[in-house]
Amino acid sequence: MIQHPNDETELAQCDDSEEDENARRFDYSRFGNGIMIFDWSSDVSQNSIHRSGNQEPILVKEESVEGIPSPLLKLKSWQWWVLVSINILFLIGGQAASVLLGRFYYEEGGNSKWMATLVQTAAFPILYIPLLLLPSSSSSEPASCSLKTIVLIYVLLGVIIAGDNMLYSVGLLYLSASTYSLICATQLAFNAVFSYFINAQKFTALILNSVVLLSFSAALIALNDDADAPSGVSRSKYVVGFVCTLAASALYSLLLSLMQFSFEKILKKETFSVVLEMQIYTSLVATCVAVIGLFASGEWRTLHGEMEGYHKGQSSYVLTLVGTAVTWQVCSVGVVGLIFLVTSLFSNVISTLSLAVTPLAALAVFRDKMSGVKVMAMLIALWGFASYVYQNHLDDLKVRRARKQPQTGQVDPHC
Repeated sequence: MIQHPNDETELAQCDDSEEDENARRFDYSRFGNGIMIFDWSSDVSQNSIHRSGNQEPILVKEESVEGIPSPLLKLKSWQWWVLVSINILFLIGGQAASVLLGRFYYEEGGNSKWMATLVQTAAFPILYIPLLLLPSSSSSEPASCSLKTIVLIYVLLGVIIAGDNMLYSVGLLYLSASTYSLICATQLAFNAVFSYFINAQKFTALILNSVVLLSFSAALIALNDDADAPSGVSRSKYVVGFVCTLAASALYSLLLSLMQFSFEKILKKETFSVVLEMQIYTSLVATCVAVIGLFASGEWRTLHGEMEGYHKGQSSYVLTLVGTAVTWQVCSVGVVGLIFLVTSLFSNVISTLSLAVTPLAALAVFRDKMSGVKVMAMLIALWGFASYVYQNHLDDLKVRRARKQPQTGQVDPHC
């Protein structure tokens, strides 16, 4: 589930003195396991990505590309497409598999909400792999803030992530995987609202249309009398699951706006290395909070009995938890790869596509009932996604025009 705020007002001013700052924007992704933030002003999106036959490099080599390993600058067309395809599979497969495994954990006898929260971030060391492939940041660059401030930011955001993951775990406990995925889509609407108040982003007609449609989609799910709650879940628990998932989507959207504020106003560094470090260290904090919650709640005492009573056996219990943790991070790696190889907008589009794949996968795996109301809610949500993505496409075009003006010396007639 992916979203990022608008930046239309500043770009429309076409002020050369503020052009670099106005062109900086971030993309955010929600995979249940933490935060991924991507800088639109990076050299990946600034340099043109092209295919001129299999013998030509994909990325323009004449300009330096900060934070990108040099082998990526020499990729041929077929190599580039292979890597893009692999990362698309990582993103879509990772997100769908992690949600389905989370639901499978509950279906087969798992009941620890703190354990379900823990596995969403526990495999964060996987992200050290892409981080180690990146060149380290320049040591000559002065620090924008103190180490104490950075640690404080990581701790606060990590605690919020842990709480958000807990709400998502409760929601997945009481909801089917398909219903859960549809409700999670409302975070796009919440993100637009919080970005308006916190990040001074402008509401456009397309964004407003997206907010209304996604809200209407969630309302259909909430008012559906033929709710397909998992077996043994009462109507009241179904409502609790709905409210927790909706609250988690709202909290996550607030977290994204706070994250953008931190990067723009406090950290003031926008390299991929800093982005990955943020993901890793906030996930570390969230993991520690989940471990503390697991022991403080006393749920750790029930884990042994839970494993012994797991319907598919003890080995399946362990593999389910490990698989859930790994697939969340595989999904994150897929997003990072698409940002490196293509653009952040393309990553958003693929992430949006995965939101439709998960309910369909749940239909095949768990035989979730797709009532007429749920199908209508899914179609309305996809309409809202399309409006959101199209607005992002328009914003991306404005950013590219703003970057080309200093190079060409021409004035954009649209400004």
